[in-house]
Amino acid sequence: MLAIIGGSGLTSLATLEVSHRQALQTPWGEPSAALSFGRMGGRPLVFLARHGDEHGIPPHQVNYRANLWALSQSAPAGIVAVAAVGGIRPDLKPGDLVIPHQIIDYTWGRAATFHEWPQSAVTHIDFTEPYDHALRGRLLAAALAIGVTVSDSAVYAATQGPRLETAAEINRLEGDGADVVGMTGMPEAALARELGIPYAALNVVANHAAGRAVGGQAISIEAIHAVLAASMQQVRAIIERMLGDDD
Repeated sequence: MLAIIGGSGLTSLATLEVSHRQALQTPWGEPSAALSFGRMGGRPLVFLARHGDEHGIPPHQVNYRANLWALSQSAPAGIVAVAAVGGIRPDLKPGDLVIPHQIIDYTWGRAATFHEWPQSAVTHIDFTEPYDHALRGRLLAAALAIGVTVSDSAVYAATQGPRLETAAEINRLEGDGADVVGMTGMPEAALARELGIPYAALNVVANHAAGRAVGGQAISIEAIHAVLAASMQQVRAIIERMLGDDD
C-alpha cells in the first residue's frame, strides 16, 4: 500500500474511494488529520493532509513526527509527499512539476528525530540520498506514461516559514545550489528515513521565488492558489497511474 502526504492544494484525493478514516494518537501527539484509507484506481492507498483537513496548520507547526509515525502504523510500501514550491531555477515556472533529488535544510527548532535522549540512544542515519531512488523512478515513469512533463532532478531548499523568503534570501539559496524552495520537506524526509520507509516528493511550482518574476513583481497569493488548483489534476493523474503500474 502506498501512502500520500498532501500539501497545499491537495487536502484530499477526489478519486480516492474512502473506506474508512482512522484518528490515531501517537507517542508524539496528534497527527495533522485522521488517516483516510481507501482505493484509488482499484489499488489500496492511505492519505494524510499535512496541514490538516482545513489547511489550518502552518509549516513550522506541523507535527511531522506524529504524521510519519501514524503513517508507519499502516506499513506503507512508500510515501509520496506532495508539496508546493517556489521556482528558483530559471526554467521552472508556475505550474511545472518537479521530482527533487536532493535537499538542503534551513529549518530550525523543529522536532527532527525519533531518537532523543534519554528514551533513545544516539542514532545516525545515512542521508546521502534523501529520496528513494526506486520510488522516484516510479513517479517519473508514471508521468512519462501519461504525457505529463516533469523535471527529473532538483535541489529542494527547506525554509522555516510561514513567511515567504526575501529576494536576498533566494539569491543565497541559489548560490547554495537550490533549484526550488519550500517549507515542509524537512524533517519529513529524514523522519521517513529513520522509520525505514521509502520516501519521494512530487513538487508543484506554485510561483517564481522572490525576486525571480519578470520585473521583480511581488508574489501574489491569489495567483498561487490558482496555479495549485490547476496543477493538482496532473498530480492526481500521476499518482493514479503510479498505483496502476503495480498491477
